[in-house]
Amino acid sequence: MIKTAQDIILKPVITEKSMDDLQAGKYTFKVATDANKTEIKKAVEQLFDVKVAKVNTLNVNGKAKRVGRYAGKTSDWKKAVVTLTADSKAIEFFEGMV
Repeated sequence: MIKTAQDIILKPVITEKSMDDLQAGKYTFKVATDANKTEIKKAVEQLFDVKVAKVNTLNVNGKAKRVGRYAGKTSDWKKAVVTLTADSKAIEFFEGMV
């Protein structure tokens, strides 16, 4: 199955730490669990028209949750921290959040 850039990059991760990393040119995204670093790099470059220097990925384990007597678990997901090159422009989506 051919994956499009929208299938790989699911949504941005908006946390205090990810907002602090914006000054360093690092952007955090929730990505498809089966996506690899080269696919993530191509998807970000295609979607946002920027140059990517490197991609760091990590698998995030879901947390155990309870609702009354029912125990469950949130889904596992994959996070990608994308570092842009120094001469690349910023991603416009994140500009108003700093």
